[in-house]
This record gives sequence, C-alpha cells and structure tokens, in this order.
Amino acid sequence: MTTTPQSLRTKLQAALTAHSMLEIDGLHAFEFTLDEMLQIESMDGRERKVWRFSLAQIDAAEFDAALQSWVINDGNADHRIVVLNGISASDEDEEGEQE
Repeated sequence: MTTTPQSLRTKLQAALTAHSMLEIDGLHAFEFTLDEMLQIESMDGRERKVWRFSLAQIDAAEFDAALQSWVINDGNADHRIVVLNGISASDEDEEGEQE
C-alpha cells in the first residue's frame, strides 16, 4: 500500500521549523527560506548557487516515489529536492573539549 506524501510546501515548512537540511540537484543546502517564494542557497566548491521558486511552482512539484524526492521546475529546468529529515543545521559546536 502506498501513501500520498504531504505537499512539498508542507514538508518545507516542517523542515524550517526543525532546522532541517535540503538537498537540491545533489548539493546540500542548510540555508533556505520560505515566504512569498522559496529561496535555497548552497555552495558548490567556491561557487555560491541560489535557486528561487514561486509558491505556484512549489505547489506544482511532483513527488518521485522511486527516488523519494520532489521534482520542481523553475520555468527553465527541472530540479530535484530532497528534504533530509533528522539532519539539522546548528551553530553550536557539538564536540566536547579535547585535551
């Protein structure tokens, strides 16, 4: 039995609340915002990459069950987004002091 996944917008809102990470086109992205649009920022080596999607594009995204990812089109090309649950961004140093 398969279940229909939540919408991408719902998954993104939950990811923001949990400070989770995204993967877009194979790149990990800790920085993303969702308000009037979705903006995702990532570094590819030394190059900063930025993607922007309208709410309509987010709502039109389709879930790919085989790859457990969302396919979203920015008007020029398809992009693959994975919401990585349980992986969060933190400014805290989690390692204890080493002597």
